This record gives sequence, structure tokens and C-alpha cells, in this order.
Amino acid sequence: MATNEAPEKDAPGSGTTVLIVDDEDDILDLLQYNLEREGFATATARDGREALEITEKIEPDLIILDIMMPRMDGIEVCRRLRQDAHLRNIPILMLTAKSGDKDQIKGLDVGADIYVNKDVSMPVLMSQTHALLRGTRRSETPPDLLRIHGLEIDRDRYLVFQEKDGERAEMRFPRKEFELLHFLASHPGTVFTRQELLDHVWGRNVYVVDRTVDVHIRKIREKIGSELIETVKGVGYKFKE
Repeated sequence: MATNEAPEKDAPGSGTTVLIVDDEDDILDLLQYNLEREGFATATARDGREALEITEKIEPDLIILDIMMPRMDGIEVCRRLRQDAHLRNIPILMLTAKSGDKDQIKGLDVGADIYVNKDVSMPVLMSQTHALLRGTRRSETPPDLLRIHGLEIDRDRYLVFQEKDGERAEMRFPRKEFELLHFLASHPGTVFTRQELLDHVWGRNVYVVDRTVDVHIRKIREKIGSELIETVKGVGYKFKE
């Protein structure tokens, strides 16, 4: 039976903690059962406000987030988490019955890492959960400091600084936007297809659509300007040499 009592983050044996947010008890029970069978510790929330309260308390390693919920929907929860300096880098997997392109774009726009329909099979969902967490761990390896075209990309603090008009501006990016920017900037002049970017940033075992890359590129350009990341028509993207 699902419970809304959150395990302590550093409790013995708790391991990696996944917060499941959904207002349907059967979904909570199903996900909790399968995640715990995979060795994860779990916490649950039945609406958006409760999800934010629990996230602040335990800082889960990953959040599986429904969209259509009472009190506060998943879009607003995601937006608030990405605006929080301490919580912005928690991976978010949106699991929802809404499958239209506009819904997916909206979810990715506010910072979701993956957008998955509720009709996905449980083995596939578990595989995506593991892959998303592996990608998170890879990003936490000792980082370097990259300086290019007026940008300073600091992987240690997940910060980007930009020199513009004699001033140094600090910018914070959601995790996947940051990783995508860092990867492209690390290979200036190299053209990458959307699939290559998905493989390098999201991982080969995570299923996300090509549109995910386009949405994240657009969000990055809004912050650093459109001239640094070039579109190569019919192929993909490259960072300015």
C-alpha cells in the first residue's frame, strides 16, 4: 500500500529515493511496488503542494510527476522546482495521460527531463528511471571549467557566466539544458545530430523524442543568445567555432 510518509534521505538502507507524485492510489501503489522491487526507496505525494513540501524535506534523487492533479498541477510543480536553487537539478520524469505534442512541449519547456505516457510498459519505465539516474550520476563526476566565446561554464557549480557589454552575468540552467550546452561547447564546430545529442546527454537507454533536443536548444538560446548554437539544416546542431 502506498504511503505519503517520506523516508529520511540518509536513513540506513534507503539508497536512492524516488518521489512518486500522482492523485490516483492505484498508480501510486503500482509504481511504489515496482520501484521498491528495483531497490529504490520511495516517497509519495497525492498533489502538487504536498510534492513540494516532501521534496524540500528529503531532496529525492528523482521525481516521477503526474500533470493533472488537485491543488497544484505537475507543470507548476516542475516550474517551481526549476526556479529553486537547491532543488533545480533533481531529475523529473513526467508520467501523464496527456499525449499531445503541445502537452509534451509544455512539460519540457518548464524543465522536465523526460515526458512519458501512462500507457508505457512497466519494464520500459523502470529502464528509463535507471537510465535517467545513471545520466545524473555521470554529470556529478569531477567537472572542469570551460571558457568559450564570452561564456564561462562551471560544471562544479552548474553555473554559466556570460560577459556582455562589459558586465559578467550569472545564469542558472536546469540540469539537461546545462549538460547539453556543456557538451556542445566542449566540441566547437562539430555537428551533432539530434539522436547523437540524445545519446550523449540523456543516455542511449532513455526514450525521448527528437523534439526534446529542439526545445532545450531553444531555451538555451533564449538565455545566451541565438548566435552561439548554430542549426545545420537537415542534420542537427553545432556550437560556434
